[in-house]
Amino acid sequence: MVKVALLVGVSEYQPGLQPLPSAIEDVKAMERVLKHPEMGGFDRVEVLSNPIVQDLRIAIYNLFADRSKEDLVLFYFSGHGVKDQNLNLYLTTPETVKSPKGLIVPPTAVKASYLQEQITNSRSKREVIILDCCYSGAIAKGMTAKDEGEVDIIAELGGKGRAILTSSTSVQYSFQQEAALSIYTQYLVEGIETGAADLDSDGKISADELHQYTKKKVQQASPAITPQFYPVEEGYNIYLVRSPVDDPKLKYRKEAQKLAKKGKFTPIGRRILNHLRIDLELTPEEANTIEVEILRPYQEYRQKLLEYEQAVKEAIEQEYRLSDYTRNELKYFQELLELRDEDVNPIEAELVPQQPQQQLEYLSESSPNTVELLSEQLLKEDVVRKNTKFDVVTVNASGKEVKRDKREAEYFTENLGNGVTLDMVAIPGGEFLMGTEDEEIERLVKKFYWDGFRREKPQHSVTVEPFFMGRFPVTQAQWKAIANLPLVDRDLESDPSIFKGDNRPVERVSWYDAVEFCKRLSRETGKEYRLPSEAEWEYACRAGTTTPFHFGETITSKLANYGGSETYASEPKGEYRQETTDVGKFPPNAFGLYDMHGNVCEWCADAWHDNYEGAPTDGSAWTKGGNDNRSPLRGGSWGVNPYCRSAYRIYNDIARRGLISNYYGFRVVCVGGRTK
Repeated sequence: MVKVALLVGVSEYQPGLQPLPSAIEDVKAMERVLKHPEMGGFDRVEVLSNPIVQDLRIAIYNLFADRSKEDLVLFYFSGHGVKDQNLNLYLTTPETVKSPKGLIVPPTAVKASYLQEQITNSRSKREVIILDCCYSGAIAKGMTAKDEGEVDIIAELGGKGRAILTSSTSVQYSFQQEAALSIYTQYLVEGIETGAADLDSDGKISADELHQYTKKKVQQASPAITPQFYPVEEGYNIYLVRSPVDDPKLKYRKEAQKLAKKGKFTPIGRRILNHLRIDLELTPEEANTIEVEILRPYQEYRQKLLEYEQAVKEAIEQEYRLSDYTRNELKYFQELLELRDEDVNPIEAELVPQQPQQQLEYLSESSPNTVELLSEQLLKEDVVRKNTKFDVVTVNASGKEVKRDKREAEYFTENLGNGVTLDMVAIPGGEFLMGTEDEEIERLVKKFYWDGFRREKPQHSVTVEPFFMGRFPVTQAQWKAIANLPLVDRDLESDPSIFKGDNRPVERVSWYDAVEFCKRLSRETGKEYRLPSEAEWEYACRAGTTTPFHFGETITSKLANYGGSETYASEPKGEYRQETTDVGKFPPNAFGLYDMHGNVCEWCADAWHDNYEGAPTDGSAWTKGGNDNRSPLRGGSWGVNPYCRSAYRIYNDIARRGLISNYYGFRVVCVGGRTK
């Protein structure tokens, strides 16, 4: 087993492509941390500076060829990323030229599909791609998982799979600055070099942790830039580098990062840091250096806002009523500063004179009438019930529909503002058998070559009291509505998801994020919202059924969004969509709940237990004993094989509460609005 890397930096370009002097410095910085024996510890790091096309192709080929299964392979590129007319990504070289029409001349650059081909053909099961270039998110186009069977986590390198980290989406320019390093690589290196990217303090930095740290820092300085992460299988859990667990500077950095609020420390936060510095025996100079690094992105962001504000003031001095031309100029300047509309809107609202009609609309929106206020208050004090009718589909082991029943469910609706609502379905109380019988478990272990099914025993009887549960997983629109409310315990990112869409489930939220969402929702509505217990979730998913799926003996890609290219029983192979879908796209279960199988795995309130020995029988969350740094995830996701049954539990290794993934979301239950 070896760790090998290829680092490519392209700074020199033909006319038509701007030189990028930071690219060479980016590569040097990455080489430094990867070669460092106490950080990356890579066995071989090859550096290519301004290579010609042929040399780059050969180097990529050699990187992935003749690798063993246990090798860790890393490819890093800093330079221009360009797209052709079909939106395919190309990695540029000093030879890259554009046609008279401004399009890339393909033979002068390396197409991303060539990189994808070498990755797919490699025997290595741990591959990390880091692209610091424009449109880098387009690399994910065409990337698919390899069927590698059972995953065996190795402590040194972590999960098997592929991890792709990109500095931008498939449509964004990456932010280029005149500093020594690009903003993306600057924080990649900082996260490794300082150990700050070791978010769970286990002494190792995984691909997912490095992405989380870098994305947060980049967006603090340039909110409009959205670094992306595309894990395949367990690529998020590949360990890239080591970090110093007991380093006092790292301890101080992490605490200071928590206490930094909008670019400064509160008076109490300052006192805390002063005591912490003394306890950790750091000099004032050492502490100050760390604080400056932490506050730098906030200060860069604040400086951009000041620049934009000054530009608006200057424009108003010239034109009291801003012309369309001036507004377009401001929009262009906003984009250069990498600011979002929500960043500049408060500035414009304060400085730009409003037209009379605009003022009237503003007053109307900010002063709802008494009837509307009264209606909202009544909703908080009493649950207004409604009914919904739907069809419930049952299939046999071949996936053929054998029955379709008419059902009806009761629900109430929370108004989250701006047209966003949350439907909560009444789940009747009852008793059920939780888990899977031993004989069925052994059949599944034999069929799918995975011991994880043994976590679903012993099968035991559970009695569940009535409650309300979200009709759908929490959507991105619902998440934004609540994430924009004042915090209770922790900050929430308003748009964390990779697969964008207001009606798609929110993903890339940790267990802690989901709990914070519930707390804000509870405070806003006056009802008690929380995550479901694992027993409540399975009871609600089964909806009175005892078959593997609430659909019956099997599942098909016409009924749910999962890895449909594999089969569970004797059904035909289906579609593997490789992304989330809008909630409610597929048929519900008999309780009127949608997407209980597939789409996103859903967090539960319990602490993780490896089996059900000693589990509660009253439907409550099992919080005693077990591992309270991990929590069960239920239901499977868009990327999970077809064993995402009602009893399926995501296993301990990837159920860390602080972990975020585009496989993970959640739904809520309401206990303040229990049925009678």
